[in-house]
Order: sequence, then structure tokens, then C-alpha cells
Amino acid sequence: MRILFVSSEAYPLIKTGGLADVSGSLPAAIRELGVDIRILLPGYPVVLQKLHGKRQIAQLYGLPEVGSINLLLGKMPDTDVEVMVIENGRLFNRPGGPYNDSYGNDWDDNALRFGILSKVAAVLSSQDSPLQDWIPDVVHCNDWQSGLTPAFLHYSDTAHAKSMISIHNLAFQGNFPPEWVQRLGLPDHSYQMHGLEYYGKMSFLKAGIYYADSITTVSPTYAREIQTEQYGFGMQGLLATRSHEIYGILNGIETQEWNPATDPYLAKTYNIEHLADKKIVKKALQVQLGLEATPHKPLLGVVSRLTHQKGLDIFLSVAERLLARHCQIAVLGNGETQMENGFRELARRHPHQVSVTIGYKEPLSHQIMAGSDMFIMPSRFEPCGLNQMYGLRYGTPPIVTRTGGLADSVQDSNTATMKNNTATGFVLESADSRQLLSVVERALVYYQDPRAWRKIQRNGMRRDLSWTNSAKAYLDLYQTLARR
Repeated sequence: MRILFVSSEAYPLIKTGGLADVSGSLPAAIRELGVDIRILLPGYPVVLQKLHGKRQIAQLYGLPEVGSINLLLGKMPDTDVEVMVIENGRLFNRPGGPYNDSYGNDWDDNALRFGILSKVAAVLSSQDSPLQDWIPDVVHCNDWQSGLTPAFLHYSDTAHAKSMISIHNLAFQGNFPPEWVQRLGLPDHSYQMHGLEYYGKMSFLKAGIYYADSITTVSPTYAREIQTEQYGFGMQGLLATRSHEIYGILNGIETQEWNPATDPYLAKTYNIEHLADKKIVKKALQVQLGLEATPHKPLLGVVSRLTHQKGLDIFLSVAERLLARHCQIAVLGNGETQMENGFRELARRHPHQVSVTIGYKEPLSHQIMAGSDMFIMPSRFEPCGLNQMYGLRYGTPPIVTRTGGLADSVQDSNTATMKNNTATGFVLESADSRQLLSVVERALVYYQDPRAWRKIQRNGMRRDLSWTNSAKAYLDLYQTLARR
């Protein structure tokens, strides 16, 4: 079986968020099951720089507005997974990020850039592919950036592969002016309610949802939530009509990279049998961040985008009251200016209790995950989330909202779950400041009982968070699609 896995980013070649982690780890896990899988990526400068053993394998001609592209083949830096890269200087050779310029503004030709990604994926999935020795049975699209691929295949006379789209975050939809329908070479009649049209725009994500042969989301709970008005972002009606073809598969994590027993970023490695060494990591983090180096004060960690979705405005609103209870806070992330400034001001007022680092630093993210006593993640919605799983892996019980993948991966600690050894963290019923304060206070009660706290930590660390089960579920879906 051959699978083409199409994404706009994949770690460690290029990363802006969780999509990259999934796109780097899931194909490797699927390959371990004996599947011939290749990733298709845009040729950003950093991707071309990091790709191992790259060579040109084809040219594609007649593409909308750009004419031709070179198709390169190489391998991931740390695995044997093969990666095909679209090389075109006009589309991808520019400063800034994959989606934004250096000032954070969306590239004004994103419709073209990712329209070409979708078109190339469709061509490679067709009988007239230039790679006649490698035509996939299934093309697996991810989020809006490759959402037009199922549409291109639907309107092709030579389509071969079945199509699947994974929704990692329904809030990002890739909506553009309707002129792009013609400019990208799709038929005019595709722009209608039963097609690409979405509230007067042409929607990449809607195209994927409407035309794909199968739809997946990154957690079972999120698969149900997106069919409701609260979480559907205007697409709940369409999703509900396809409910029998929507599958929720909980993401895994890269357990070799995220492993407290071997993590090179930690002052001291530890494991489930040597949890006392976690205190050494905590002290090193406190010293590094300028916090009072005491083992007794609970350290609350945050590694996140500082956005409304993540609910960290709620955390900010109760932070003073938690500091009054002798907590410490370590924040790493960036996002909305008002929230960044709010956390900076909190750190200014409490320099030895609060540390705020605006931006992203991979070593510090590991150190906060390992050195914190609790991990704060009160998201308003969360398709899957990975950080709460890192917290479980590192013996740092997560405090989360009961939504999406958070609901599927964290079990609230209470009398019943402590008794049956399933307690792994603490769960808010909704993203609300009073609930967050109450749940953190409840967590602090458990924290004061070392035996109970160690039990919660070990329950989380025993969870199988690898990609193995998820990869098998995706393989089952691929096989079902291929047999149709």
C-alpha cells in the first residue's frame, strides 16, 4: 500500500505548531507498520536546507499561474521516511514563516501557494502522474492547506487515489475570494453551496470536507464537537451530513523525543521509579528563571500560544490569587499582544514568583514541562492538544478543560479515580475563571499529600502515549478506503 501524506509543515524540517509534530511523527509510525508512505511538503528554504539526500525526481508543467515546479525527493533528518518537496522560488523562497511574513501578516498569495500544493498532490495521485512507479492508493490531506486536493481529484478524469482529510483545527479554514476558483483551474460550477462556496468565499477546508472520501479528526471528542454549533465554526451542518464518515483518532506523541529518562535538555534525567530526581530539575529551572529556588512552592507551568482559544486570559485573571497561595508561575509562549503584555506585567510585579518568556525555545519547553509541578491548559476548545500528553509523560499532572483531546487524554483526580488508579490530572467542566481557581486549589490539596501526588504522577507516566495505536487505526482506514 502506498500513502501520500500532504502537509504544510513537518517537524523537524519546519514547525509552527502541533500540525508539524503530527506530520513528522505519524508517517514514521505508519512506516513502521510496513506501509510505503511519503510526505509531500512545500519547499521552504529551511526544508530544502534540512532535507537529507535530496534529488530531483520530476518536473510538473501546466500548473496555474506558476507554470512548472521541480519535485525533489529526500529523507527526514532523523528517520527513513521519504519526503517529496515542491521546489518553486516564486512560491516558497521568501523570508518569514510558512504562512506569514516577518511582520506576522498573511502572505497575500497563500491561495496560490497552497492551491499549488493541493494541485501537485492531486496530480501525483492520478493515473497520469509523472511518477508512474509510485502512485498512491490513498492521499492523506491535513488541514486547509491541502484541502483542495480532494476537489481537484473529484474533477479529474484520471484520479486514482482515494482521499482523506484530517481536521487538526476547524477554526483555520483557508477562505479566499471566489476569483481563486478560476485562477486555480477548478470549474465554475464547483463554486456553489454543494461545493467550494462558503459564505461568499472559496473555502479550502470546506472543499476537503465536502469532496474527501473520508474525514478524520485528532480526537474522538472533537469529532463529535465539530458537528455542533458551539464548535462547528459554521461547518457543523455539512459535517453532520457526513457524520458516518468522520473518525476521531487521538494523536500520539514522539515518545523518544519527549522522554524524561533521556531528555538532554534536563539538568537531571528521571523516570517513574526515580521521581525524586524531578526536584533537581525543578530547582535548576527556578534558578535559571530567577525564581525563588524552593522545593515547597508549587510551580505552575505554561507552554502555549497566548490566545483566546487556549484560555490563558482566564489563568491570567486568577494568577494573583494563586500567587497569594504561594504558587510560582513559569510561562513560555507568544500570541495576542494584550495577553503577552498582561503576563509581562505580572512578572514585573512578582519577579521572584513569575517568569515569562515571550517566544518559543525548544530546550526551555522541555525544562518547564519537567520542572513544573502542574501544567496549566484551560483551553476553550482543543482538537487534540499535545502538551497535556507531554505533562503526563513527564509526571507533571495537567490541569485542563473537558473538551476535545483534553477530555480524551486526562482523567480527573477524585475519590473514585484515585481508588481505581486512573487519576492522571485535574479537569474543569468549562473554561471559567472561578472553575479554574477551584480546580487548581483542589490540585494543591492533593499536592500537599506526597503519597497521593506520586500516585497521580505515576498513573500518567504509565499511559501509552505513543503513535502505535493511532497508526494502526489510520492503517485500518487506509485499507478500507483502498478497497472501495
